[in-house]
Amino acid sequence: MTNYQVRQAAHPDDVKHYDTTKLRERFLFQNVMQPDHVNMIYSLYDRVIAGGAVPVNKPLPLEAIDPLKADYFLERREIGIVNIGGKGKISVDGTDYELDYKESLYLGKSNKDVQFHSLDAQKPAHFYFVSTPAHRVCPNKKITLADAEIVKLGSLEASNSRTINKLIVNSNVETCQLQLGMTELHPGSVWNTMPAHVHDRRMEWYFYFEVPQDQAICHFMGEPNETRNLWMHNEEAVVSPNWSIHAAAGTSNYTFIWGMGGENLNYGDVDASAVTDLK
Repeated sequence: MTNYQVRQAAHPDDVKHYDTTKLRERFLFQNVMQPDHVNMIYSLYDRVIAGGAVPVNKPLPLEAIDPLKADYFLERREIGIVNIGGKGKISVDGTDYELDYKESLYLGKSNKDVQFHSLDAQKPAHFYFVSTPAHRVCPNKKITLADAEIVKLGSLEASNSRTINKLIVNSNVETCQLQLGMTELHPGSVWNTMPAHVHDRRMEWYFYFEVPQDQAICHFMGEPNETRNLWMHNEEAVVSPNWSIHAAAGTSNYTFIWGMGGENLNYGDVDASAVTDLK
């Protein structure tokens, strides 16, 4: 079964007046992973879609949702997929790609038949995906952690020692506009991403996982001089507008997947804010 929501874009002046309930309604994505469901949110920030698929008793198709007005999901789109569960397989127009834990797959425009499979129903795959509009066909590619561009940043002293795995970026995977990666916080570290920043030319989805059941994430968003927070839990996502910072502190270390789409493919194209300037 496929479920979807459409989320409208919000002006930052309006968001200043949101209470906690409205902030969560407009930006938080809960119940991303549900057995035998494909759940997704179609955000009108750069028309980027984020979602999850958990095939247990049967394969799950990646279906075109009505707002796309397309014959199939990837008719005018590309997608990046990361498996954060048991071993799985994605069938793409008759070609199978097996994905183990934290392995990813890029699929370009014009792939028609995409099916999500778990190899063991007792340990089902959890597929998280981010999809952006695409104007041309780029080759499909599987990416493991060994294939990723790896950057180590931060320090234990600053509580933000972390490994950034650039999985689907323009320097190692040809895409139209999608960029996707995974940041792993090391034990004893809880902060991402400092210094906080915005990027007017791209929006972003954050998806938090490896959050222990009795722990939580406090995600910070908003303009640098007008921040807000959302409390989040394991396998939940949050949309980050181009005008918003995207940072968090957890009650334990955790991992998150970032997916971006917008004007350019320059990963370093950000406008940073000093920690002392945040309000």
